Amino acid sequence: MEHLPKPPGTTLRNHWEHFEHGADIGVRGIGATKAGAFEQAALALTGVITDPQHVAAVGTVHIRCEAPDDELLLADWLNALIYEMAVRNMLFSHFQVELDGTRLNAQASGETTSVQRHQPAVEVKGATYTALRVAPFDGGWLAQTVVDV
Repeated sequence: MEHLPKPPGTTLRNHWEHFEHGADIGVRGIGATKAGAFEQAALALTGVITDPQHVAAVGTVHIRCEAPDDELLLADWLNALIYEMAVRNMLFSHFQVELDGTRLNAQASGETTSVQRHQPAVEVKGATYTALRVAPFDGGWLAQTVVDV
């Protein structure tokens, strides 16, 4: 993975971003904590579909996952969100993740998808194990993978 430069004397700021990966899209979350990186990866997932700032946090869904390691837990987390988006016809814009070892307990807040308002760009089919990584990064944490669109 390329090193993302940070200006000297600055602190890590939580953020999400996409990265190129052939016909699919990479999602990357960076946070001060591992849970924060998982939250930012979820925002990056929403960002593949629409601008997360256009999604109101009016309804909340509770999600629990457990996996043998951090990387598989990230993939399970994102796939649980993709499942909830599909069955509830929702998009999410706010996430609160709690991690206890390899267990995740989270709340995802959002609203019913509106084609006119959200103008969804693509449908995400699932998180893959390609470029899957959860690791300390620049004084914080990085959580990334590639999603199939």
